Amino acid sequence: MTLSYKKAGVDVKKIRHSHATIGKLIAATHKLQKKVKVISGFGHYAGIVEISGGKLLASHTDGVGTKVIIAQLMKKYNTIGIDCVAMNVNDVICIGATPISFVNYIAANKSDESIIKKIVQGLVKGAGKAGVPIVGGETAIMPDVISGNRFAFDLAGMVTGLLSKKQMILGNKIKNKDIIIGVQSSGLHSNGYSLARKVLLSKYSLQDRIKGIGKLGDVLLAPTEIYVKPVLKVLSECKVHGLAHITGGSFTKLLRLKNTGYLLDEMPTPPLIFQMMEYEGVSRKEMYKTFNMGIGFCVIAPKSEENAINSIFKKYGMKSNQVGRIIEKKGVFLNSQKLA
Repeated sequence: MTLSYKKAGVDVKKIRHSHATIGKLIAATHKLQKKVKVISGFGHYAGIVEISGGKLLASHTDGVGTKVIIAQLMKKYNTIGIDCVAMNVNDVICIGATPISFVNYIAANKSDESIIKKIVQGLVKGAGKAGVPIVGGETAIMPDVISGNRFAFDLAGMVTGLLSKKQMILGNKIKNKDIIIGVQSSGLHSNGYSLARKVLLSKYSLQDRIKGIGKLGDVLLAPTEIYVKPVLKVLSECKVHGLAHITGGSFTKLLRLKNTGYLLDEMPTPPLIFQMMEYEGVSRKEMYKTFNMGIGFCVIAPKSEENAINSIFKKYGMKSNQVGRIIEKKGVFLNSQKLA
């Protein structure tokens, strides 16, 4: 049986339709605050308002999705906070902003100080890697909302970033023949877990050790890579036309930047965990529409910037290579197959 994200309970098409409805509704609020001007609202990686002196303030919120279930099953809580920070800061840098503050929200079915402390330790570790201060947060105990006798929780955060109009990157400068540079991921990161769990946990245990992969639970719980420092360095030294954090919707997310053509014709061989899911019944097209397939972040730039960009990522211990290019035909293509 062919498995899909939709069959796992996540209908991306319906979600996008809901997003369009939400975008229209919240647009009515954009002129409510006279002290700021909305520069970019719903639909990109972060919202942007202009504040005093030509400075722009960016904001974004995100969680870690059903990856929290893996943390609960493994009873390992000290890394999931890294994911929460990563999912926020990796998005806000996509519009050229430097993350300047972070707040979090932990909702749980019961109060367990030792577990909550471990979650926060992960948040602190992630914040350190991103170079962003945590300035507040909220813990809500909601047994009537989050059920179960075992400790269960959800985790989300919000980041603010600062930039100038000159630093703003929305993808409008992307042009034909620009290249797409992909930066290596650290695993599944924090998206697609509803499908990953359906595929893998129906056959394997989190404690199973799989040849070439290792302990399945550890692989699934590997923290999301944080790309803040190398990306900000790239932005300060290289000409960049677009940035994309490869999360929900995977490579179809490139269309957030500009409605043009994205040809992924030099993608690397995906790590074994992704190959394993494809072998277990997920089509290749579905894989590249759901998972990062080993590429967690994309930089779109002129070909002349390739060596400089790769050199910067290498200095930060991250592998990067050209994975594709911009073409005139609109859509996202994996070689000859259209993804979106």
